[in-house]
Amino acid sequence: MMEDLVSMHMELRQFYGPEDSSFLQWMRWEGLEVLPSELKKIASGTDCEELGAWMPLYSAVDVKDCMRKVQTLKYAEEACYNGTLVIKAFSSGLEIGTCNWTINGPKRNIAYISSSIFVSTHAMDFNFLGLQGNDLIIFSDFSTLDTTENMENDNTYCDPVTSSNASDDLYNLEEIAASLLKDDESMEEMEKLAFICTCAFDSVRAGGSVLVPIDRLGIVLCLLEQMSLLLESSSLKVPIYIISSVAEELLAFTNIIPEWLCKQRQEKLFSGEPLFAHVKLIKERKIHVFPAVHSVELLTNWQEPCVVFCPHWSLRLGPVVHLLRYWCSDPNSLLILESGDDANLALLPFKPMAMKVLQCSFLSGISLQKVQPLLKALQPKLLLFPKDLRCKIQISEANTIIHYSENETLCMPSSKESTEIDIATDLASQFHWKTLKQETVTRLDGELFMDQGKHRLLSGFRQADSKQHRPLLHWGSPDLKRLLTELSKMGITGTLKKNMDSAESKNAAGIIDIDDPEKALIDVRETGTVIITADENLASHIFKAIDIVLDGI
Repeated sequence: MMEDLVSMHMELRQFYGPEDSSFLQWMRWEGLEVLPSELKKIASGTDCEELGAWMPLYSAVDVKDCMRKVQTLKYAEEACYNGTLVIKAFSSGLEIGTCNWTINGPKRNIAYISSSIFVSTHAMDFNFLGLQGNDLIIFSDFSTLDTTENMENDNTYCDPVTSSNASDDLYNLEEIAASLLKDDESMEEMEKLAFICTCAFDSVRAGGSVLVPIDRLGIVLCLLEQMSLLLESSSLKVPIYIISSVAEELLAFTNIIPEWLCKQRQEKLFSGEPLFAHVKLIKERKIHVFPAVHSVELLTNWQEPCVVFCPHWSLRLGPVVHLLRYWCSDPNSLLILESGDDANLALLPFKPMAMKVLQCSFLSGISLQKVQPLLKALQPKLLLFPKDLRCKIQISEANTIIHYSENETLCMPSSKESTEIDIATDLASQFHWKTLKQETVTRLDGELFMDQGKHRLLSGFRQADSKQHRPLLHWGSPDLKRLLTELSKMGITGTLKKNMDSAESKNAAGIIDIDDPEKALIDVRETGTVIITADENLASHIFKAIDIVLDGI
């Protein structure tokens, strides 16, 4: 679509615009940046809809540079970002290659659920079991916002979804999975496709042509199969055209990704059959693929009535604009649109319309009745749920459910109080544990880094005197009498000037007055020990004596 937009813009500039690639003066942002805030609002508009907010269109080179930064993943392949986040894709069932994601980090495991279909007629089914065991689930399927179902009559309000607790164990995962994977919805989809093909057949039999600007690849492939079978069973010789700059690439792509297809399609691979029927139909010249509506091959091959699949669903880009203008006055021709878009607005440039219009609603997400069983099966510790769906799906106001809305920043509670760390075996064997009142501690000397979302500690570079490292951390209060003994061994003399020692404790607060070789004062308290002296060398010796007396690591 981006390449089509660039191509259309180049064509527009060729006929109506300047030949040079320089942009108009008012599109240069340097002048807008120096404007006062109020003038900038006027130039850009409150919602950035005015001319001042327009940006120069990207070029074909920009599109290629952008696509070089995209990393493609195979089915269920893991990708590590910056050594911290492990990202994994699971099939959502909506289309070939559409995904739900898991993002695992050292602090939290996150699952992102987009528009999904449990049982698909062409794509791999929704792998919701791969999303289990995550701390946080972000539910982002907004497809039910466009539904006009009667919630009460459809019994959508079921038992509220509550937080993960023991009562949820009553739900049998296998039973929930079986209810979610019923193929009722996929059967309805097949019936819709059969109805569309029947309407298309009636149009071509009456001498009209059929225009299908649907952008969902799986739906297009299924329509190609069923429509070809229906035309083949009749005596009509009607060609099917696919006109798109990326059509050839997409059709080839569908034959090299069997892991993203449903089991029925995968079985064809093992039996040696093509995954989709279009491969055979193209060889038999029943389906014709062309990159553009003005290509010489298409013009020489063109025949009416015909069936044309082409972009774009907006009716503003691509070959559909020319063909719709050509057929809009033919009452026998048929335009097939996907519902959800404003058909009146889309068809406004082509009115008056004598052409028949068929709007079809395809399954585009999780149905309302299956949202709550899905959440019960996944059992997240924390659920982020859209505020806009609260009126359609009843969810309890438990602490584990947070509602979000667009352009809102939320602070999530931490799910882990501590972080696990993998320590190298050679490093762990050198630990010397010391016992405190409530725990044991040891000193670590290694290199800490992140890898595959985990903290790892390996043996780092060691200096020659590493075995003689002084402790980095001390605890407790020094024994004053033992401290005086250690000081005297170093040639430092002093007296216990103040002692609040009781009979029960020998580590109580006190002050040691040093008079030789220089004046110094050691103030020992329950909260810490302070060395007061003007001689740095003397302070260093006193610290060594305290280091000997105290426990440390």
